[in-house]
Amino acid sequence: MTRWGILATGHIAARFAEDLRLVPGAELAAVGSRTAESAQRFAARHGVPRAYASWAELAADDELDVVYVATPHAAHHEAAMTCLAAGRAVLLEKPFTLDLATSVELVDTARAAGVFLMEAMWMRTNPLVRRLCDLVADGAIGTVTGVRADFGVAGPFPPEHRMRARTLGGGALLDLGVYPVSLAHLLLGVPDHVRSWAKLSPEGVDENTGIVLGYDSGAVATLSCGMVGATALDASITGTTGRIDLPEPFFRPGSATLHRAGAEPETITDELVGGGYQYEAAEVQRCLAEGLSESPLVPHATTLEVMALLDGIRTQIGVDYS
Repeated sequence: MTRWGILATGHIAARFAEDLRLVPGAELAAVGSRTAESAQRFAARHGVPRAYASWAELAADDELDVVYVATPHAAHHEAAMTCLAAGRAVLLEKPFTLDLATSVELVDTARAAGVFLMEAMWMRTNPLVRRLCDLVADGAIGTVTGVRADFGVAGPFPPEHRMRARTLGGGALLDLGVYPVSLAHLLLGVPDHVRSWAKLSPEGVDENTGIVLGYDSGAVATLSCGMVGATALDASITGTTGRIDLPEPFFRPGSATLHRAGAEPETITDELVGGGYQYEAAEVQRCLAEGLSESPLVPHATTLEVMALLDGIRTQIGVDYS
């Protein structure tokens, strides 16, 4: 049995708690928040035995095997460091932190202590996404020449909302753009060229952002994210002999369409049970059972490469979280 703690009590924490019930061998044993009231409400709603009034108390619970950190991303570094310092394995919501430097610090801390740490980039653990990556690797569409993906929401967000707060890492890029960027990285790796543009809000965060990643191979990724209009939330992967289309939402697909040259389109499906968060939890449990300190599906190097990309994009569009 893997005994889980959840740090934070918001919407994502609740969805994760619900999906954890679908994972064999998982037990949600404790929850921690910055207030006793919030922790106790969450515990009552989700049947959690222990509720703590601070992150440190949760991290100090020696009966826990792993803690899922579900705070807004501006608090990721502090929360994860609290858990790692207590020797607790961590599944940390994406994006890892606000910048590469603090992400490197987390990885270095985990490695030095020999403690498991993984970014909760659930798209990379989705069964259908993994199948599509295998198809691409096997040459189903030839050599990948292009990736297109978008993630835009309608808003509007009021001035006090965290999505508009610069010091909280607000804006579209870290919250939404991390998905298109991660998809491109998953299929094409680190780009050789990055070009980006954004319209900034009065608070100095990006409202509507376009990104082009160029590769010396000739491949191109065209990506966008925004919080001023609901986009299609779909994606496509183009190769020299075919194409794969992912419908909405591309980061949690239940189906995809494979177009091979000279053949009828083929629908690929995979039953998506629950909300999709259970797959990352199952991967954590598999890694812990095998004594691994990082996941081969979401390795530290991948997390840091994507964070470096996000840092570079922020520099180009003029967003500073300090």
